[in-house]
Amino acid sequence: SVLFGFLCFSDQLYFALLHQKVKSSPDTHCFCIDEELSYENFYADFGPLNLAMFYRFCCKLNKKLKSCALAKKTIVFYTCGDRKKQANAAYLIGSYVVMHLQKTPEEAYSLLVSQNGSYLPFRDASFGACMYNLNILDCLRAVHKALQFGWLDFSKFNVEEYEHYERAENGDFNWIIPAKFLAFSGPHPNSKIENGYPLHAPEAYFPYFRKHNITTIIRLNKKMYDAKRFTDMGFKHHDLFFVDGSTPNDSIVTKFLNICENADGAIAVHCKAGLGRTGTLIGCYMMKHFRLTAAEAIAWIRICRPGSIIGPQQNFIDEKQASLWTEGDLCRQKINEQENGSGKTLVAGILSGVEDISINCTNKNISLRKTACETVSKSINSGTSQFVSVHLDMEKINMPFLFLRAVARVIVNQVVFFTG
Repeated sequence: SVLFGFLCFSDQLYFALLHQKVKSSPDTHCFCIDEELSYENFYADFGPLNLAMFYRFCCKLNKKLKSCALAKKTIVFYTCGDRKKQANAAYLIGSYVVMHLQKTPEEAYSLLVSQNGSYLPFRDASFGACMYNLNILDCLRAVHKALQFGWLDFSKFNVEEYEHYERAENGDFNWIIPAKFLAFSGPHPNSKIENGYPLHAPEAYFPYFRKHNITTIIRLNKKMYDAKRFTDMGFKHHDLFFVDGSTPNDSIVTKFLNICENADGAIAVHCKAGLGRTGTLIGCYMMKHFRLTAAEAIAWIRICRPGSIIGPQQNFIDEKQASLWTEGDLCRQKINEQENGSGKTLVAGILSGVEDISINCTNKNISLRKTACETVSKSINSGTSQFVSVHLDMEKINMPFLFLRAVARVIVNQVVFFTG
């Protein structure tokens, strides 16, 4: 019944592609999620399975691996579905291995293809020929990056909330980067059911937006509601229209990045469905500021919000990768230079202040000596980049000059250490 053989991920955990369902034995526990976790396609798309399904898979597998009843059994996760089911199963087990067994994406993928030479690549939610292949390795790398940046933390993930708000009747939105980007379906003038599909007015989103510190809304589609309904309630609102299914020009990308880089709180972005145009611009931000590859950005956005980034938008993101990486590198270099410059200015100011100290060693006062040290320390802890000039009456505190200079040197060394 084996299609491509068993893949060993640990002493206890195996993955297999089978022709048909199998039963567990006294030495082996087998399980399959082909029917339990199923992708809901828009058109020709079939995966990757969303964040909630990945979470539920991890919980199921962790429970089995921690079970005392299964402690001495080999655990085999298998699929006996078509090539689409195989790809999703491989993505799930590969992502689990990256997240819980600390394998690199490349190590996990190498194991996956060691018996099965290739898996069907994921595609966009459109009809017709596929214009861009998203491979399992891209998904594993996206999961790995999300773990590194703190976007993926199942200890804080609320699966019921995710599944509630992703439904159209409850708002149809998903976080792409927690506390930074929320992608959602475009609001309508009034909340109603139209042709069996629920539509929401701007006011329907206010409570959730306020609770989660969403301060800025960016609209990418044609105007369906009056922006004043947001701005009158204290939200910032921006319009950056471009045609549905198309790609943004450089001016729109630049404006979008500038808005997001200067927003005080989180940003809610929408087009008509909150998938194509929305995902495209959020992906541009992720490439610039987190140096994700185009494929990693597309993979992570689709894991969070299936169906995102469609048709030519995929190739557009791929073509923008190099220039956005360069922009991001220059931005980070400028920030580092400013931070290093501030640190050096602070150090120079402290030493200058030490030189200005008046010295008179007639009395001894240890408590005031401590106060003087704290004064210098507070200047550093305040984070100011201005010169610090310390003038102390040594007749009152009797702090020997060499002692105070030694204290200053210690503090300076701390500043140098923390500013790199």
